[in-house]
Amino acid sequence: MLIAMAGLPGAGKSTIGQVLGSRLGLPVISVDPIESAILRAGIDADQPTGLAAYLVAEMHAETTLVAGRSVIVDAVNAVNPAREQWVSLAQRQNEQLRFIEVICSDPELHRERIENRERMLPHLQLTWNAVEQSLEDYAEWTGSSAAVGRITLDSVGPLGVNIDRAMAFLES
Repeated sequence: MLIAMAGLPGAGKSTIGQVLGSRLGLPVISVDPIESAILRAGIDADQPTGLAAYLVAEMHAETTLVAGRSVIVDAVNAVNPAREQWVSLAQRQNEQLRFIEVICSDPELHRERIENRERMLPHLQLTWNAVEQSLEDYAEWTGSSAAVGRITLDSVGPLGVNIDRAMAFLES
């Protein structure tokens, strides 16, 4: 199974993805550290580093699926071409695909998370303004990705409840 996380930065998708990975014994491939490494290597930020990171994550996920293991991909997946990338991968490998979209319905809490989070990714420090721009760019679910099983979790709720809901969704 290919599990693709989706949601704005700071919504809580990485936390949920990591807990699910731990509980299910699955690797979690996160786009952010890949992009940070690309930038750290000296690739200019004006280059399509985000796309490159998605492609590296896709290749890593594909090799994991080929090896017979399920995998979780942690990425914003804000636009349909990104979502369709995972649909295509699942089809190529004849794997089931599930999207877990994470939102934070409390804008003040979301902003606080962005402004106070400490990440080990110095090349990818976000501002609240950047997250607000991401929200404006966040596309409706259309095309073949809209037909894939998807659950939306609100990270304002308790983590344990969201994990239980995600587990039930993945087992259904």
